[in-house]
Amino acid sequence: MPRQTVAYTNFTAGQLSPRLDGRTDLTKYYNGAKTISNFTIQPHGGASRRPGTSFVHEVKNSSDTVRLIPFEFSTVQTYVMEFGDQYIRFYKDKGIITESAVSITDITQANPAVVTAAAHGYNNGDHVIISSVTGMVEVNGKTFKVANKTTNTFELQDVDGNNINSSSFTAYASGGSVFRIYEITSPYAAGDVGGIKFAQSADIMYLVHPNYAVRKLSRTGHTNWILDEVEFNVPPFQPHNDTSTTLTASHTTVGSSATFTASSTTGINGGDGFKSTDVGRAIHFHEGHAIITAFTSTTEVVGTVKVSLGSGSANTDFALGSFSDTTGHPSSVTFFEQRLVFAGTNEEPQTLFFSKVNEYQNFDDGYHTSVNDTSAMIYTIASNKVNSIRFLSAQRSLIAGTVGGEFVVSASGTTQPITPTNIQIQRQTSYGSANVDAIQVANVTMFLQRAKRKIRELTYSFDFDSYVAPDMTILAENVTESGIKELSYQQEPESIIWGAREDGKLIGLTYQRAEDVVGWHLHELGGSFGSDSFGHVENLATIPGDADEDDLYMVVKRNINGTTRRYVEYLNNYDYGTNIADAFFVDSGLSYNGSATTTISGLDHLEGETVAILADGATHPDKTVSNGSITLDRSSTKVSVGLGYTSLLQTMRIEAGAAEGVAQGQTKRIHDVTIRLLASVGVEIGSDLYNMERIPFRSSANPMDVAIPPFTGDKQVEFRGDFETDGYIYVRQTQPLPINIIGIYPRVTTNEG
Repeated sequence: MPRQTVAYTNFTAGQLSPRLDGRTDLTKYYNGAKTISNFTIQPHGGASRRPGTSFVHEVKNSSDTVRLIPFEFSTVQTYVMEFGDQYIRFYKDKGIITESAVSITDITQANPAVVTAAAHGYNNGDHVIISSVTGMVEVNGKTFKVANKTTNTFELQDVDGNNINSSSFTAYASGGSVFRIYEITSPYAAGDVGGIKFAQSADIMYLVHPNYAVRKLSRTGHTNWILDEVEFNVPPFQPHNDTSTTLTASHTTVGSSATFTASSTTGINGGDGFKSTDVGRAIHFHEGHAIITAFTSTTEVVGTVKVSLGSGSANTDFALGSFSDTTGHPSSVTFFEQRLVFAGTNEEPQTLFFSKVNEYQNFDDGYHTSVNDTSAMIYTIASNKVNSIRFLSAQRSLIAGTVGGEFVVSASGTTQPITPTNIQIQRQTSYGSANVDAIQVANVTMFLQRAKRKIRELTYSFDFDSYVAPDMTILAENVTESGIKELSYQQEPESIIWGAREDGKLIGLTYQRAEDVVGWHLHELGGSFGSDSFGHVENLATIPGDADEDDLYMVVKRNINGTTRRYVEYLNNYDYGTNIADAFFVDSGLSYNGSATTTISGLDHLEGETVAILADGATHPDKTVSNGSITLDRSSTKVSVGLGYTSLLQTMRIEAGAAEGVAQGQTKRIHDVTIRLLASVGVEIGSDLYNMERIPFRSSANPMDVAIPPFTGDKQVEFRGDFETDGYIYVRQTQPLPINIIGIYPRVTTNEG
């Protein structure tokens, strides 16, 4: 029974499925792990503890679902937008955007508290943040709701609408400012924000949803955003009437109100005639078009002429717009070859609508003039079944994902732009797509398969001379078992595709295909919701950050002090520097950096919660938040406070070989383990979760009143386990400290008797 040393040199295959527990013949077996929880896989091979999340702000109404959408004008002008029930809020530089300050001149000690701020201009229900008040410091840094406003005063309520009783607060002395949270109105209801899809060009973003008219969001400043319904120069139209039904118009000039009268309902809305839901719909007649403004009967509507009709006489040449409440509105949108492309209305679910080149709101297909290369196009995918278009992804070709398969839209010539005369659409794969926008990673499109459990990598294969879509979850189908509801790609620093699972867990896929790095990892955020001992991640959005790392924002739902709360948070940077005091490994956390203190306030969002603490780089006993603050056991200048979480890595069953073949099923004993670490402190290791050894990092050379510096190198640990057949190794971190596993080298004896 000679002792052998086994080397776990990398974890680039990520967490592996239990169905692979016996596949020691696979190279990936030795590059993977049975459990990777709250660790991320590094492209170099190591496993690093996931950074914590920082609290930004509570959503406007925690009882409603919200959606985060990124807005990226440039790498330095980026925003995250919170779409809620008929509103949009904006975040920039890891904070919520507010309007200009209004000076406070008094706050009463009363129930409710009354703020005096001359000509504040606020409305009841507005959310405001108060800061820099002298005396009544209890209100500083908190968000309130405006109530019973007058020209110069307003009462304070908490975000749930309860009056603020300031009777026991310190008396107001002087100063202070109040900032209204900036928001704009939107038509989208809370239940519909998850179905919004978008495409952006510079400071303009187009938003689509099958139940809403196309919107255009434009930005001219941090607090100057406009959301308008798109008014097309020429909208797309359905096929022109081919029946004997005629139409007449009472007026023909631009701006006039015209009555359109049909001789019959035949040829209009499938023979039903005009409908009340046609209000807002375009109608093409003779040489121009109008927008319907009123419904009179199934054969008569009123509309405002937008482009001169030329004539109002009876004619069979008319057409109704493709986008309307009757037919549904587009469900997908993208930009491709200087065209704006819509797709997938309820009535035309397989149809793509291409604008004219460089004229995004002009869908003139040349029906009454002439067709040229820049003309708009309307193209319907021909397939055996009606398969609604679920996503559009613009790369070298335009990818259209449908319920029944994936299609490529391209020109007949490989190097030519698409035109009305050379456009072709060809099916590439037949997996079917979920109603979730695909994401682009390098030169491939990652899309979610119809059942929402498989992510596929759509890429061109020269071997097959077509696109292929291998399953990225084939080695770890258990990671996506509850289904995925959203994807987001964080390019820097480690190229990770993040996914929000239906059960609230966060998953990540470290992806660098050129280096054969495809590794899944699972994450449970600190806190709890319902019966789950983790916070539920509901939504994701990624934007470029300001420190060579992309910022991953998320909406996290938790039970806080007996109430459901939804918070906007962001994942902290992986690189915190060289000072352990700057490490941030708590969730929904906040940091303090200032004069030495024992009181940390501003923790109202974690009221009643037990929090983990890192004080001046050293661990600190957990505390419970009361009245928005905690009291430290020792005075500190740098503190991070938030919800704790556990990082756990469990290796696959050890395979050291044996004289008679493999060591699987053989009795074995791990004597000791050498673990190679990078910038790590506070690690536990063991043969099972009940026999974990905490590795000592403090030496006699380290002063007792100074935090232990991060350690890089090897640590050897003796195992207390006896002979067994599995041979797992567990590595765990429960403290708010970093751990980076570079390699694990166990010495094992296999009993072959």
